[in-house]
Amino acid sequence: MGQYIRFDWAMKRLLRDKANYGALEGFLTTLLNQPIRINKLLESESNQEDEYDKYNRVDILAENDKGQLFLIEVQNNSEYAYFQRMLFGTSKLVTEYIERGQNYQHIKKVYSINIVYFSLGSGTDTVYHGKTEFRGIHNGELLSLSPFQRKTFNVSEVSELYPEYYILKVNDFNKVAKTHLEEWIYYLNTGEVPVEATAPGLDIVRERLKLDRMTKGELEAYYRHLDNIVILKDNIYTEREEGRLEGLEEGREQGRAQGLEQGRAEGLEEGRAQGLEEGRAEGLEQGLEQGLEQGRTEACIQIARQMKRLGISPEQIADATGLAVETVVKLV
Repeated sequence: MGQYIRFDWAMKRLLRDKANYGALEGFLTTLLNQPIRINKLLESESNQEDEYDKYNRVDILAENDKGQLFLIEVQNNSEYAYFQRMLFGTSKLVTEYIERGQNYQHIKKVYSINIVYFSLGSGTDTVYHGKTEFRGIHNGELLSLSPFQRKTFNVSEVSELYPEYYILKVNDFNKVAKTHLEEWIYYLNTGEVPVEATAPGLDIVRERLKLDRMTKGELEAYYRHLDNIVILKDNIYTEREEGRLEGLEEGREQGRAQGLEQGRAEGLEEGRAQGLEEGRAEGLEQGLEQGLEQGRTEACIQIARQMKRLGISPEQIADATGLAVETVVKLV
């Protein structure tokens, strides 16, 4: 057990206090690689206090002195449509924070920061950044702003006008923290702050987010939260293992079916080659037996067509394949 409070719990109970903004500012400054100063916190979607929400997800919506919005969300439970939820969250903010009748230039810049404690997508990194760019489909040229647009909007790239997304897959971090961002990820993952960590904001964590600062009631609620997290992770692991075993069995069945079908096809081809090359009933029969356990009549017809093209008489074909002479005569 670490001596500091988990970040998701702190977001719910402590970081909404203006005195603790420094921790959030340090985290955002480290992630975005630019100084961030929070002006105020805004109402966000999930301020629920129900038991499920206490351990599943929590978010904070902050605004800096430039009017930019920062939606910081922690998600503990696996959610297969989480990418779409990220899109919904930013789209909702874009439309909610522009007044009716305002020009589009007043649309606020939105940063969506997602701290996920489950396996989201397929990738090996721990931090991902997404932004919107426009490139020519013929020459790959990046569409840029005009000088007037750069001056008006005070940005240098088109992507700076659109929401940006950050995904921190903190459970995948299992190495020594060497950068400020890795120090933060280590804390997000373990609830502990490395002794030598110097990342902005972690000094506030050390000072204000200690377990011994919590009351007895807060500690009891916090430990229930941690227990719920353990149960949740166990449920996710169990569901994943059950799904893996089911998928393995299904894959075996599909593999058997595909292997049987492929074996039949390969055997049929081998039987045709042997029958045509040797020109004997024994070779034809062996090819048929190896090539097709089911569908013997169709295989005989295909071989009969080949023999007929070689000029072999219908009677000989009938003797070799077991087909009726009338059937052989009608083949084309």
